[in-house]
Amino acid sequence: MSISQYSDSASLPPSKEHVDPGDIDPDAEFGGLAARKELERKLLRKLDLRMSILVLIYILNYVDRNNAGAARSRGLVADLHLTDQQFATLLSILYVGYIIMQIPSNMFLNFTGKPSLYLPACMAVWGMISALTGITTNFTGAVLTRFFLGFVEAAFFPGALFLISKWYKRTEIGFRTAILYCGNIISNAFGALLASGILGGMNNVLGHCRMEVFQSRSLTVFVAICAIFILPDFPSTTKWLSDDERRLALRRMEEDAGVGDQKETEQGGLAHGLYLAVTDWTVWWFAMAVNAIVVSLSFNAYFPTLSATLGYNPTVSLLLVAPPFVFAVIVTFCLCRHSDYKQERFYHIIGSWITGIIGFIIAISTMNTAARYVSLFLMAQAYAGLVVMLAWMNNSFPRPPSKRAVCVAIINGFSQLGNVAGSYIWPSSWGPTYRYSYGICIAGSGTAIIMAWVFKQHLISLNKKLEREEQEKGIEKGFRYLL
Repeated sequence: MSISQYSDSASLPPSKEHVDPGDIDPDAEFGGLAARKELERKLLRKLDLRMSILVLIYILNYVDRNNAGAARSRGLVADLHLTDQQFATLLSILYVGYIIMQIPSNMFLNFTGKPSLYLPACMAVWGMISALTGITTNFTGAVLTRFFLGFVEAAFFPGALFLISKWYKRTEIGFRTAILYCGNIISNAFGALLASGILGGMNNVLGHCRMEVFQSRSLTVFVAICAIFILPDFPSTTKWLSDDERRLALRRMEEDAGVGDQKETEQGGLAHGLYLAVTDWTVWWFAMAVNAIVVSLSFNAYFPTLSATLGYNPTVSLLLVAPPFVFAVIVTFCLCRHSDYKQERFYHIIGSWITGIIGFIIAISTMNTAARYVSLFLMAQAYAGLVVMLAWMNNSFPRPPSKRAVCVAIINGFSQLGNVAGSYIWPSSWGPTYRYSYGICIAGSGTAIIMAWVFKQHLISLNKKLEREEQEKGIEKGFRYLL
């Protein structure tokens, strides 16, 4: 089903019949407007505090994935006797399992309504699997452990995005998505710093690869146990909400999209949401756009290698990784906050990506140390556009929730093909300039910008259709897609 089929009963109704506001006070059950606002502030504070553990989980999740890139500059290739192709395979194999499990994982999460149990359980398992990486001594063992690591890690990020979409309105979701995704960006920075400390001190005592894994496995399992008691479930299944808070949480979602986010728009069996998502061409279009930008962001796994082209020793090169990603975190927060405030997505997205293209062009054009380091800052901030894009995803596929759960999984899972492809576009033979690699990144960013523009035009046509329907029926303005 396409999102253009907006009048279908499984989609959002365009609006509600006009009611004279003097006839009824919609906030009477909360004690009036002022009491509702105060209750809403308390609810959001409570949610934000509990949701913040997702950032720590994401940092641990991504450090496990990205330490291979840092270890490359410290001898991982020599330790395991890897060729360039084998190292690229070691990076990309994780995404095979990661892609396979995304859709069934999110469908299961939507069905159970218990993310506080499901997500931490998966986290504990990937912590234990990551420990196995520390005892691998050859290419085959490393490939097998990274495949199964991706298989289990698949539950977290799409599940976290879906969980956020169950609680926050369109005016709030961009900033909360930024908070979550900054766990990813921070891990790029401080994962390398951690690696520099550990790898710089160990010097082949037990092998670089295994030491990187041992540093985080115990913390991962400990945080997973804590998360069981901290994370919320869905509004209808969270036990620590008061009755007023639960009703308000459900009301907020209904007001935001014109219909509730529980069973109101669900039809058919468990697979109906899957059917709606896979038959909607806009889901695949959006997924391909995200895939294109992920290819252009593939430099993140090789960032320590790129910083090494500045000519410093391995430890300094790892330390130089952090500032560009700290800058990216700041830009991401500011851009997403402004996007939420303006209720606009497209121009915020492409502004970041165009800036990233400028960074790629600088890196291609010169080997000057200062210029190339500046280019790393411009490249890293392109993550901000991706985060706004992820917020746009939840805004553009709002109901029914079973469809949205699958949409999030399809888009995030399909985009990981960009990580698989990106693993092969940074061979050592293209260094130290990596001009061909940067050229591919420019092409990926340009493709994503064009596809985002086409998607925006489609949403404009849907909004015009909604407006015509409202005028024909003589009803007040209702839901609109964010552009």
